[in-house]
Amino acid sequence: MSDPPNSSAIILFDHHPKPPHPLAPAFIPLGSTASTSSSSLVREYRKGNWTLHETLVLITAKKMDDERRIKASSTPPDPTTTNTTIKQLSRTAELRWKWVENYCWNHGCLRSQNQCNDKWDNLLRDYKKVREHESRSDGSNHNPSYWKMEKQDRKDRNLPSNLSSEVFQALNEVVHQRYPQRTAHPPPSPAPVVVHCSLPLPSPPPANRPPAPPVISETSDSSETDRSDKLHDDTERRKVRKLGSSIVRSASVLARTLLACEEKKEKRHRDVIELEERRLQIEETRNEVNRQGITGLVAAVNNLSGAIQSLISDRHDATFH
Repeated sequence: MSDPPNSSAIILFDHHPKPPHPLAPAFIPLGSTASTSSSSLVREYRKGNWTLHETLVLITAKKMDDERRIKASSTPPDPTTTNTTIKQLSRTAELRWKWVENYCWNHGCLRSQNQCNDKWDNLLRDYKKVREHESRSDGSNHNPSYWKMEKQDRKDRNLPSNLSSEVFQALNEVVHQRYPQRTAHPPPSPAPVVVHCSLPLPSPPPANRPPAPPVISETSDSSETDRSDKLHDDTERRKVRKLGSSIVRSASVLARTLLACEEKKEKRHRDVIELEERRLQIEETRNEVNRQGITGLVAAVNNLSGAIQSLISDRHDATFH
């Protein structure tokens, strides 16, 4: 597996050479929950693409959170407060990403805990793809290293196109860091006693040894990566299913809307045709009335002219007689 050029995991965490004390202890008291939730109400989270600085701050916060949780889990629990400890651990798991958000917020990364969680899942997914490709790469032109490929070649091979070497080294350090392990050592066996005696000694009664504490195996970061990838895949599948159902519902609503629009257009077209027919009928009726009026006027004029001529003729006849 080839290493990215000119990069070092030590340089990453020199980005914050003196990280402050963690904002919250391993077990957050009940009173601090209200202050944390109240402070989040006035925060204005940044949106858009993540910058390199924000990504490195998130990786540093996740590394410190892992160390913090390992330190808390290494403390032996008190048998008298087992139920209380379980509740506190449950609350700590719920507030883990809130702790990461507070750390990021204090270091210039103004992102919410949901944004940090989603970005971390995406980083682990991209890291796993690059790591698997580098394990198979032999440096040849047919199978070159990820760091020697162009952006388009990375896309063609279904690899992240813009994963920087600095981010990869930081993720590599977080994933491959070793967790402390505690192994249960069996009690030392007693030294054999040599007895110079002719009589056999009675065998001692079997000692009631306490059961050996369970061996806490070393947590593998690669398994955590696989679990995160599986969780991310499940989340992606749920998102795809929700998106598919949303698309189907939207398509059905759009089809009904288009059908209703077409029906309204057809109805409006029929109304326009009916109005046009009525207008033509009214126009024909008016023209007929005008023709009848003109015909009556002509007839009246002709009658008047005939009457005048008759009157003139009568007067002319009377004059000669």
